[in-house]
Amino acid sequence: MKSFAVIGGGITGVTTAYALARRGFSVTLIERHRYAAMETSYANGGQLSASNAEVWNHTSTVLKGLKWMLRSDAPLLVNPKPSWHKLSWFAQFIANIPHYERHTVETARLAIEAREHLFSWAREESIDFDLKTQGILHIYRNKSGFDHAARVTGLLARGGLERHAVTPQEMRTIEPALAGDYYGGFYTPSDCTGDIHKFTVGLAAAAERLGVRVLYGCEVQQLKSDGQRASVSLMRDGRLEQLDVDALVVCAGVRSRAMAAQLGDRINVYPVKGYSITVNLPDALSQTAAPNVSLLDDETKLVSSRLGLDRFRVAGTAEFNGFNFDIRADRVRPLVEWVNRCFPGVSTRQVVPWAGLRPMMPDLLPRVGQGRRSNVFYNTGHGHLGWTLSAVTADMLAEVVRGRSTGVQIPSRVLPKMLPAA
Repeated sequence: MKSFAVIGGGITGVTTAYALARRGFSVTLIERHRYAAMETSYANGGQLSASNAEVWNHTSTVLKGLKWMLRSDAPLLVNPKPSWHKLSWFAQFIANIPHYERHTVETARLAIEAREHLFSWAREESIDFDLKTQGILHIYRNKSGFDHAARVTGLLARGGLERHAVTPQEMRTIEPALAGDYYGGFYTPSDCTGDIHKFTVGLAAAAERLGVRVLYGCEVQQLKSDGQRASVSLMRDGRLEQLDVDALVVCAGVRSRAMAAQLGDRINVYPVKGYSITVNLPDALSQTAAPNVSLLDDETKLVSSRLGLDRFRVAGTAEFNGFNFDIRADRVRPLVEWVNRCFPGVSTRQVVPWAGLRPMMPDLLPRVGQGRRSNVFYNTGHGHLGWTLSAVTADMLAEVVRGRSTGVQIPSRVLPKMLPAA
């Protein structure tokens, strides 16, 4: 296999194209938008957070979801309208509750490894993405939340991550701008933050310098493979074209499920909507009052990141509502209110709302590896940790491909076996 078509120009597609090009493969990257990183990789929470590796497959998540179903401003919101996709997804989600601990530990390991790839690529390619290496502080307002976090800390330690408990006084030393009363927190000094959009755009440019051909504004119509050769039918400038390659890599986020079905594979990705606001900090008072340390508020399920001098990102919530990109005022309002409550000195006059669809698998693990056909590969389904895990899964996928090309079998630690199409 020498020539590859990588489908999707978000963080996973761009990192995959880059990792393949570094190994000498001929790569064409296909993106439906005019630019890279214009959907879920546009304005996420900004955290590169191994400390957020806890998977959601826990009984408490199910109970909270049921309790919050009638609250429009709830952190987790499920549209009760049934669909086969949603029902099958939740059935698999519940079936994976027994694997909660193992999957959390493995995700933490991957997240730690991912940092080294991402940092080295950024250094080699001179990519400025507003990186802040001041750690992430998880905050808790009650004992039950704090005690659960203590148990999670034990799982993260098994994955190789160091984080420690801090008192309310220590929390204010770590982040003096934080207002409010707290029971305690957990601090992960090794975690960091950055602008996913700036990084992805910068790496896409680096990939082009390595010889990657990038086709922007191209809508994929059909994917085909006979195991030896593959083709992509795409709409480009109003004309239908066909691209013939040796192999395909699907990195299409929430659209991966439909594309996988065309290729005889089942990737049960569900689009879980998340919201963010970018708070512009136009004056010195707001810039001083905004936090520099990244936060994760487990009660409200919100994260925050400082992006440079004059921007502050707050993101979170999970909405199971199908392919719906609507930006709802009742979902954005809690994010603005959180800023007003925790950082009252920050002006929220200039707030830019955004919503994106996370590609979420029922077990909260990405799918990385070969499909049913020997020349079809996947790197998708990263859910809420796409930014955190992208560099390592791209590197793993490229190693799997290199192994296939050289005859060396390299097992994937993430993808067990691709399931047949349902």
